[in-house]
Amino acid sequence: MNTFGNLLCLTTFGESHGSAIGGVIDGFPSSITVDMDFIQSELRRRRPGQSHLTTARKEDDEVEILSGVYEGKTLGTPIGFLVRNSDQHSGDYDEMKDTFRPSHADFTYYAKYGIRDHRGGGRSSARETISRVVGGAFAKLFLRQVGITVQAYTSQVGDIATNKHYPELDLSKTESNPVRCPDEDVAPRMQKLIEAVKADGDTVGGIITCVVRGCPVGLGEPVFGKLHAALAAAMLSINAAKGFDYGAGFSGVTMRGSEQNDLFTTDENGHITTETNHSGGIQGGISNGQDIYFRVAFKPVATLLKSQETVNIHGKQVTLKARGRHDPCVLPRAVPVVEAMTAMTIMDYYLLNQSTNR
Repeated sequence: MNTFGNLLCLTTFGESHGSAIGGVIDGFPSSITVDMDFIQSELRRRRPGQSHLTTARKEDDEVEILSGVYEGKTLGTPIGFLVRNSDQHSGDYDEMKDTFRPSHADFTYYAKYGIRDHRGGGRSSARETISRVVGGAFAKLFLRQVGITVQAYTSQVGDIATNKHYPELDLSKTESNPVRCPDEDVAPRMQKLIEAVKADGDTVGGIITCVVRGCPVGLGEPVFGKLHAALAAAMLSINAAKGFDYGAGFSGVTMRGSEQNDLFTTDENGHITTETNHSGGIQGGISNGQDIYFRVAFKPVATLLKSQETVNIHGKQVTLKARGRHDPCVLPRAVPVVEAMTAMTIMDYYLLNQSTNR
């Protein structure tokens, strides 16, 4: 399945070492101003080689808009786009052409299709997320016009986590360091951990937190179209994502109901609101007007620069020593991907809510 969304749809194509990565955005409203500098800046946040904490692969990741935009505005027709690959070192993967890399999609792709592109993981590569970031950038441009913002940040790397909840953090500082953590006390420790892991030829995982502000009441469709379920599906479609929780999430199991319940009240304008937000802005699968916040857990990158035991396509035991250019920690570059998938989900459900005309 290469298409995401209901009314707003993104179909993606391309492999890591193919000629290009691209996509088609369908269902995007007309007359939305397209800020190409913003779209390109989102791609720069995701691209490789942006710091010493990421893979050394050098890609400009310049997006080409092929259709759906005219004189700086969307036409309401399909938006086609392309990002060409230019720095493929496919030879780095020759030795593993017939070898299944541990915890990669090599075996499952081969078992399902009987063939696979071994170069950089082919379609299963995280390079596929370029298309998601382009789609998310367009979605952010739409959401900006209706007063909705999406901001993600690294909240944990390995066992190093910020103890501050997102209202205590100045999220404008997220881009101030290569880890993309707005906690200036914790970010340097996260960075040192990634550097140490990289020097050891190993990898490390962590958690990204995402906050949606300005979301109106009413997004989400009961019973099987709940907003948090849609967000979870979007997040878990991202490479290396292993877990999702929203609001108090798993930490809420230690609370009593009297502690976790969000009591209703009215604000100074007479609008109904809640005294707390343990629900994470979603109740009954529908947004309640409070900030939506959730967390996504990412596993350590599966490619290690260490020898590992595995088997080849003939079932023979072999020793694999991976080569190539790889991220020691996916989190810094996954932050804009989490934002992109969130923006497209929120926009999709915003359009769904408008279409029901309740």
